[in-house]
Amino acid sequence: MNSPTPATDPFAPPPTSMVARHVCPECGGNLEWNAKVQSLKCPYCGTVVPWTEEQQQQLGGDIVEQDLAAALANPASGRGWGEARREYQCQNCRAISVFVDGRVASRCDFCGSPAIQAHEERNDAITPQSLLPFKVSDGQVRDLIRKWYGSRWFAPNKFKNAALTDTLKGIYLPYWTFDAHVQAQWRADAGFYYYTTEQYRDANGNISTRQVRHVRWEPASGSLQHFFDDELVAGTVGVHQGLLQKVEPFPTRTDLKPYSPEFVRGWTVERYQVDLNRAATINEGDMDQQVETLCARQIPGDTYRNLQVRRQYQGRSFKHVLVPVWLVGYTYGSKSYQILANGYTGQLAGEQPYSWVKILFTALAVLLVLVLLMAAGR
Repeated sequence: MNSPTPATDPFAPPPTSMVARHVCPECGGNLEWNAKVQSLKCPYCGTVVPWTEEQQQQLGGDIVEQDLAAALANPASGRGWGEARREYQCQNCRAISVFVDGRVASRCDFCGSPAIQAHEERNDAITPQSLLPFKVSDGQVRDLIRKWYGSRWFAPNKFKNAALTDTLKGIYLPYWTFDAHVQAQWRADAGFYYYTTEQYRDANGNISTRQVRHVRWEPASGSLQHFFDDELVAGTVGVHQGLLQKVEPFPTRTDLKPYSPEFVRGWTVERYQVDLNRAATINEGDMDQQVETLCARQIPGDTYRNLQVRRQYQGRSFKHVLVPVWLVGYTYGSKSYQILANGYTGQLAGEQPYSWVKILFTALAVLLVLVLLMAAGR
């Protein structure tokens, strides 16, 4: 968790002065974050401007933990991006893409569908106040994907041609992070194993002895105090959840930067569709499960039953953050697939079609080898 700092107005949107703060010294164009050079770069003339700690401090200041109860009580606060933007919603996968650089979309970056429509929302989205900038470049990701292609032994032969890296997109995904203190009291029956020796008659009629395990139950109780730090809840609908879990974690506790349009210009940003209220409910359910697990670890003995936990959460806070991913979306046959890479760590996961012909012939080959080995052993 980045150290929270008190704010006069904890829900104030980013200052609009950030929009024009960094312009190219050569041509006057808006600078964009470039993952390859890890600095600001002009997309028009290629000028690279070193990214310094002083510039970072000027942009967004400290990263602030927002009070959850206050935000839920006043849902209209803390909204707006500090810059004009366009939103488009895919009519196929329902993802909403946000562009802050005046671009327009012709296809969905998530599924490739051309069925996209301009999207307007009466209530602005909650401002992302921090993000992880792209650290892995597109060239590095293309190399990783090519290696991944080469390891797909059971993919159809046409797979590589159908899933070229030409469709590689850099996207910022919406996430929520939650902090909370919990105090819990638990009660349970603690079980202690003990053994007795008993006689039995085996299949041949002989009398033998064996050890039989029993459980002695005793009442037990205790308490727990725990701090949840930056528990993540994804706000995306454009990326397949199974893939997202495989490329996590994102180091939001240590490496977040204050939000600035310079980081997201030239990139696609997905607008969250898991809102704060829903995300907070998901987070509480996740914490409930973790609290029960932590209490269960305190129960003495060898096993337990009838665990009852009473919990109370205090000081719940949140951040709306953006995390970077590289995405390849493609269609093979009638199905859509995705390949996803963590834009900060490079962790990659992907989906692929399977050639049942290859699988069948491989199974037959294995079966033939087994038959030959059995024949040779006779």
